[in-house]
Amino acid sequence: MTALTGTTVGHPHGPERTLVLWCPDWPVTAARVRAGLPEDVPLVLVDRGIVFACSPAARTTGVRRGLAAREAQFRCPELVVLGYDRVLDDRAFEPVIERLEDTTPGVQVLRPGLCAIRSRGPARFYGSEEAAADALVACVAGLGIPGARVGIADGAFAAEQVARDQAPTPVRVVLPGGSAAFLAVRPVTTLVDAGLIDRDLATLLRRLGVHTLRDFAALPADRVRHRFGAAAARAHRIAGAADDGRVVPRVPPRHREVAFDWEPPLDRVDQVTFAIRAGLDAFVGDLAASRLVCTEVTIEVCTEAAAGAGAVHTRSWRHPRWFTGADIADRVRWQLQGAGPGASELEAAITRVRIIPERVDSTADHEQGLWDSGPDERIHHALTRVQGLLGHDGVLTAISAGGRLLRDRRVLVPWGDAVPVVPAQPASARERTATAPWPGSLPGLSPATVFLESPSVLLHATDGAAVGVDERGILSGTPAAFSQTGRTDDLSPVTAWAGPWPLVERWWDLARAHHGHRLQLVDGSGAAWLLLLESARWVAEARYD
Repeated sequence: MTALTGTTVGHPHGPERTLVLWCPDWPVTAARVRAGLPEDVPLVLVDRGIVFACSPAARTTGVRRGLAAREAQFRCPELVVLGYDRVLDDRAFEPVIERLEDTTPGVQVLRPGLCAIRSRGPARFYGSEEAAADALVACVAGLGIPGARVGIADGAFAAEQVARDQAPTPVRVVLPGGSAAFLAVRPVTTLVDAGLIDRDLATLLRRLGVHTLRDFAALPADRVRHRFGAAAARAHRIAGAADDGRVVPRVPPRHREVAFDWEPPLDRVDQVTFAIRAGLDAFVGDLAASRLVCTEVTIEVCTEAAAGAGAVHTRSWRHPRWFTGADIADRVRWQLQGAGPGASELEAAITRVRIIPERVDSTADHEQGLWDSGPDERIHHALTRVQGLLGHDGVLTAISAGGRLLRDRRVLVPWGDAVPVVPAQPASARERTATAPWPGSLPGLSPATVFLESPSVLLHATDGAAVGVDERGILSGTPAAFSQTGRTDDLSPVTAWAGPWPLVERWWDLARAHHGHRLQLVDGSGAAWLLLLESARWVAEARYD
């Protein structure tokens, strides 16, 4: 523990003593544990093509936050690149918060990996601020999170900078009144890293000769507010360690999950669904009493294996509206029926079923409208009833997903499920949404008829030769005749055409790369077609009706 001597407190109502716990490289640690990677692997998390966070092993090779993903891979060829997901980051930090709240109450989460606590209560309980900080570091270390650091100072901002300061010990304390002197030598870009000011303002301050927090705090407060606004005025107070912000502890979320245990285990599907139905109705009723509805649940099924070591089968389910008790019971039954809709016997006896609400919404967001809501209700109940009779895959609906080829954008999913992830990507990849960028996809209005099995067509030039595309993407001749049946005796004149446009997929993988060219044309009957050239063969991808 390192303590810095301070001066007297500037005013009696200044910043409260705050303890900040910082887990260095937390996003990387959470992603590494989730992916099952070793600690010494060079790993980066990428957000919109830019490095969001990197591991210590990656930093030793010159990788830094803010680099482009390709530049980072150039500096470290063995680099492991994963996408950053804030939701998964928050979820991974939740067990850490719960353990910290067992050690001391009143935890405020600033962001995943960083939290603040009023030091007065823990210091009284453990005997001193240093002892309280040691208890928190030991608590985090017990969870297998290495390198946690604690800073104690006047105010959360100063305490965070103390925790981030390079010190030989994991706990560092700035004595009361010493935060202003500690912050004085910090560069003004520290406020940018903390999200208090933007980079443009920091650049302007440096041009005006304001390079440190001491220089910024020395400016007149009224001039800062009038010139740069309210946000800069708050940053000005924080730079001088005069911010009177208080730690606002979070309210621990209520655990609304429900679990069913059986001894002896149940070995039939109908026994399990009957045993949980009343509890599920009470579970949904408890949500309704809190004016909440559940739209996504995770179902964990624990089985009794023959060797004595049970297995856990987990699956998440979504609902197009919200779950009732009967809807959740149907999902449990479908999850248990691995052998088909009519299966009643289980491969292994069930010892436990756990229902976890993953997403809950306010009932106000799902109230029925005054007009035009009846037909949707009837459709929903009809499809749900048929799905209950035929099984989960018995009712399929078409969803427009992401993709460059039109046949890839039409995806059939069970009623109520989300859009599946791209099969070529791992299960942790983002959903295959139509709003994601798809370079090379067809812009503008989409054709009405899309062929799942693209028929072969003929496209001839004015000299009667087949039209092709060279390596520069230029047509070998002007399209003049077209046959939708692929026969030479059924040629129709081409009245208009546009293109070609190149289509390249997975260019980095020679074994799975796909190259093609698109062409639009109008035949003699006035029908508009979208053609695709694949392997020197024209096919009809779609028709504009």
